[in-house]
Amino acid sequence: MQPTFLMTDPASFEVSYSINPWMDPNVWAADPAGFKARAVAASNTLRTTIEAEGGSVEIIPPAAGWPDLVFPANAAIALDGRVLLARFRREERQGEQALFRAAFERLAQNGLIDEIVDLPEGCFQEGAGDCIWDQTRQLFWVAHGPRSSAASLDAIADVFGRDMVRLELATEQFYHLDTCFCPLSGGEILFYPPALTDASLRAVHANTTADQRLEADPQDAAAFCVNAVNIGRTIIMAKAPQRLRERLSERGYRVVEVDLAPFMLSGGGAYCMTLRLDRVSAGAEPVRMAS
Repeated sequence: MQPTFLMTDPASFEVSYSINPWMDPNVWAADPAGFKARAVAASNTLRTTIEAEGGSVEIIPPAAGWPDLVFPANAAIALDGRVLLARFRREERQGEQALFRAAFERLAQNGLIDEIVDLPEGCFQEGAGDCIWDQTRQLFWVAHGPRSSAASLDAIADVFGRDMVRLELATEQFYHLDTCFCPLSGGEILFYPPALTDASLRAVHANTTADQRLEADPQDAAAFCVNAVNIGRTIIMAKAPQRLRERLSERGYRVVEVDLAPFMLSGGGAYCMTLRLDRVSAGAEPVRMAS
């Protein structure tokens, strides 16, 4: 099946509030027109890069007043044609929920997804940002912490009925799992250990072999290179430190870099800016994809 991703038109993107340690509205305010132009160019480059790797991209229209709509990874968890809608913890993003629901309803009408499911009341869960499907192991790596509540883990298990490894995030800086954890197509896990609790690191070790664990260093994590999109043997990420590129190349991956600096000011990278829709677990029927 063709890799299919959801992205958002960045016309309304800006950094106008702070809900994570990366966000500083004063930096954006120093050159809003310049940052906006660079953000539009970066989003377009990310889209064309995905398409060049054989992917298809569906675009959500922008919405004034909702700058973080550009991060649809937080909108939902998608697997086997089923979409579990997110519920945002922070008030600054809660208005995105209705916009994302409308987008998924359009996708359902076009045959790109089959079913939309809601979380139980009072349960916070921020989509694929905190619940990452591992195609190799046929399980979810799912986290709770600054944004997603511990109760959300059971809700995810109920909806999808798939194995999962439960993790806890240890810092506010790495507020979603996707900022510090990336399963790769060859079975490796690129991750930043300080972002996880000791118990979570033990869980990672229990479900991987030593040669599958690729530990990112602080420079890699700060460059949002763990927050990457993996299509086959290609990894699309923000501008990467040379040593990380070399390590991934040694594993047989081709790294394609995109300058995502404007989005990093909001605490997001390539993975945050996309939501993959076509994931199918072993034994499940493929989702009908519109031609």
